[in-house]
Amino acid sequence: MHDIDSRYAWRRLAASVALSTIGGIGMWFLAVALPAVQADLGVSRADISFGYTMNMLGFFAGGVVAGRMVDRRGIVVTSVVSAFGLASGFALAPLTSSLMLFSAAQVLIGFSAAATFAPLVADVSHWFEKRRGLAVAIAASGNYIAGTIWPPIVELLIQDHGWRFSYVTAALFCLVAMIPLAFTLRRRPPDHEEARAAAVATHSRDALGLSPTGLQVLLIVAGVACCVAMSMPQVHIVAYCADLGFGVARGAEMLSLMLGFGIVSRVATGWIADRVGGVTTLLVGSTLQCVALVVYLFADGLTLLYLASILFGLFQGGIVPSYAIIIREYFPPREAATRVGLTVSSTIVGMALGGWMGGVLFDVTGSYHAAFLNGIAWNVLNAVIAAWLLMRQSRHTATA
Repeated sequence: MHDIDSRYAWRRLAASVALSTIGGIGMWFLAVALPAVQADLGVSRADISFGYTMNMLGFFAGGVVAGRMVDRRGIVVTSVVSAFGLASGFALAPLTSSLMLFSAAQVLIGFSAAATFAPLVADVSHWFEKRRGLAVAIAASGNYIAGTIWPPIVELLIQDHGWRFSYVTAALFCLVAMIPLAFTLRRRPPDHEEARAAAVATHSRDALGLSPTGLQVLLIVAGVACCVAMSMPQVHIVAYCADLGFGVARGAEMLSLMLGFGIVSRVATGWIADRVGGVTTLLVGSTLQCVALVVYLFADGLTLLYLASILFGLFQGGIVPSYAIIIREYFPPREAATRVGLTVSSTIVGMALGGWMGGVLFDVTGSYHAAFLNGIAWNVLNAVIAAWLLMRQSRHTATA
């Protein structure tokens, strides 16, 4: 127990963030390469969005499998497998001119990248108690740090060398950088007094009047809904800027800016979660994300788009980490990686579905206006679920 909240725990958190940042390239690469790959393969916006959807569906499956692997085999084995998978996917993608084969490579990339997100977040949660919300939020920020630094780098690589060379470069970098970092996480998680923690979590969940399966399903639906909404700016902002005549580079800057401010949001909401709990944090984040999406509806100039991207980053960053906090509040520690992997991976299904829907609605209507409205509707569903859980939680507290 002496390792909990220790200096080693914070060093381990730093290594986890670094690993997540590198592996996160698998999630953000195609968002920047979208226009270049579309032009090279000669397909429609909806078709290339399907490739992104396959990446996200691979991420979903990988999150579920990697979560179970961490609970059984540990984080080191899972991370090494992730490194080899990412290298293979990035190496295979540029070898084809077929949309289907390219999409198959995206499945492998997404599947492998998943191990550097939710499983790492779950692993970090075992090493903290007093500052668990903050630590989980920082761990989850690795994904957004990746989204901040990789889009400009990828855009420059593609501009200078083409998308195929850029994919091969990413393959080599993942292999060389990730494996040494994985072995810094060899120490096993400390004993958290499993029986006591499990009893507290079970009592809290029973107070909601929900079975483990019922609460898990509700969190999955909420995860899908929030990220259908979240995907609209994150997946299509580069293409949106290109369509408006502002250029791909401006869109890549907005994506980087959006995710950079998302890091600030994630750390801040982690601090908040330590004080008000995961459900309240989810509701606040969901409500503010909806506000940012409404701003996008009226932002068609360059300045307003930059402003909307900043607001979106500031408002939505704490949503996904809040699910990990909720799971640690209502489920036993031994199930953490599996359940966090399943719940956070459901948000990837939302990203996949929302990314594809955005492309389809663009092809049908010729603009992204309907796509933003669609995102707002899904966002409302997420907020309703969070509000319902909070009301049940508050009612129990009032009658206790």
